Amino acid sequence: MKYFTPGVWEWPPETILAEDRLRVRRVTAQDRREVLSGRDAEDRRHILVRIADNERDPVPVSTKGMAVTVRPLSEPGREPGRFIDIVCHDPSGHAAFHLIGDEIASALTNDGASPGDVVDHVVSRWRQFWGQLPQSLLSVPEQIGLFAELWFLLTWLSSKVDPEIALSRWRGPTGSRHDFEWLGYSIEVKATMSVHRLVHRISGIDQLSPPEQGTLFLFSLQVRQEEGAGNSLPILVEMGRNRFSGKPDAALDLEDKLSRIGYSSSHNTEYERLHLRVGGEGLYRVDHDFPRIIPSSFPGRVPNGVEKIEYDINLNGFDHLRVACRPSEMPSM
Repeated sequence: MKYFTPGVWEWPPETILAEDRLRVRRVTAQDRREVLSGRDAEDRRHILVRIADNERDPVPVSTKGMAVTVRPLSEPGREPGRFIDIVCHDPSGHAAFHLIGDEIASALTNDGASPGDVVDHVVSRWRQFWGQLPQSLLSVPEQIGLFAELWFLLTWLSSKVDPEIALSRWRGPTGSRHDFEWLGYSIEVKATMSVHRLVHRISGIDQLSPPEQGTLFLFSLQVRQEEGAGNSLPILVEMGRNRFSGKPDAALDLEDKLSRIGYSSSHNTEYERLHLRVGGEGLYRVDHDFPRIIPSSFPGRVPNGVEKIEYDINLNGFDHLRVACRPSEMPSM
């Protein structure tokens, strides 16, 4: 169940009287563990959890992106109470902050656990994420590259295996050689904005080298910028977040991988300007006659002094290596 949606952060009529004039909205019922959303005078978002006087406080947290404290607050017509206050300092973490709120509210509502224990557990799971929040805007090629990886994850691979398994196979953001890897298979994802030619840039001599054990495939996505197109990077990201809603481990995995790539929803105003229409797409087996340069392409070894090799491949004329043109044709892997 989603407790925290963008709407819970709109300015509500209720107010908790505090130095920063914190305005709140109740997210869970009063007769259960009480969880509130709030925004303060500096427009920072808060998650507030009522805690009894005889219950232990959570471990205090103070980072660049988030802080956890316990504070007394008063609502009109009610006795003052103690609240765990989790505040988001960095707007680029808002999407993850929603998920943190959902995890806390779900655990308190369904499990009846101690507020301090719940907050400690949830915040510790997300702590590494807050240390790597991206600040800069992805370049257009980077946006298109991420779009292609999400497209393959959500529309191709997730149609063949459980979405959580598909997400675990997305390994490129964590430093693996290929974008998707699992036992026996690797898949490199490439996108092009070329209209008539399937030309892709290959970065490095090892990018199209096969795994030690298994088969390598290349997924090719052809996109073009078009104002009337219905796809964009934020739309795909939101599709992924909805796909893993209610699955805390998968939601954290997705947010961690997006952050590692450098994606932040705080830049969505810019990202939404890039409307993309998907043209051709296909999955190719990287076989012995696939166009590529790999270490074995050189007699003996790569020449001394060669630091980096980048090159373009053209897949026009290699239809015999294409094993699928749409998700339904993708072989079981």
